[in-house]
Amino acid sequence: MTSNHTDCHYCLQSLRGRKYALREENAYCVTCYDSLFANPCEECKQPIGCNSKDLAYKGRHWHEGCFKCAKCSHSLVEKPFAAKDELLLCTECYSDEYSSKCFHCQKTIMPGSRKIEFKGSSWHESCFVCQYCRQPLGTKPLITKDNENYCVPCFEKQFAHHCYSCKKVITSGGVTYHDQPWHKECFVCAGCKTQLSGQRFISKDEYPYCVDCFSKLYAKKCAACKKLITALGGAKFISFEERQWHGECFNCAKCSVSLVGQGFLTRQDDVLCHECGSA
Repeated sequence: MTSNHTDCHYCLQSLRGRKYALREENAYCVTCYDSLFANPCEECKQPIGCNSKDLAYKGRHWHEGCFKCAKCSHSLVEKPFAAKDELLLCTECYSDEYSSKCFHCQKTIMPGSRKIEFKGSSWHESCFVCQYCRQPLGTKPLITKDNENYCVPCFEKQFAHHCYSCKKVITSGGVTYHDQPWHKECFVCAGCKTQLSGQRFISKDEYPYCVDCFSKLYAKKCAACKKLITALGGAKFISFEERQWHGECFNCAKCSVSLVGQGFLTRQDDVLCHECGSA
């Protein structure tokens, strides 16, 4: 530019009829201005003179012609770009080199687009959907089965077991009884309602009972000792004419010899060995 400034503020040469630049209201000839204030170009290392366009990014400067992709050399002027290890890259080159691939469609997730991170993999937001209803999952609760993701309602409809007792979904754990699934807290004694998971129990008419309840309700009394016969743990018992005995109680009423596996005689309510019965 030309103006009424008469001399360069630095070299004191006359500015009449010459181009000059102003800085803090002082006028400088082009040569002095460039040597004093011009930024060095990151690419060519030459000063960016006052006659050139200075493009700046994060404190660094480039000539307009030097502002280009470090990989493909295409100009980045007025185009989106990304920085990696102090190198400037166009979005295409950056995506090829560094961008994540979508776990679902295997296409690049472009810089600036929203992505979902799940179990160490990246997804396009539009690809991260329920396998069944195809609705976006976003940050909703989900369940994964066979590498496919499902929203909770769809998973329950498709795969979840329903408790035989309360009919509600079993989300974890559970007990199988008579080929039917139960919540642990629903699998209780039909008599006292005590939880039976991990406990010994006895089945009667398709219902489970704890040992105590089954014994009180259904177990027979030994004709000898009058105690309950539970038949648990493989214990043997003898039954004869609607009477039952513990194996260890089935003895001759007179000489107390064991009659288990032996022939015996009866006399009124007593059982006797052959010797005592014949005497």
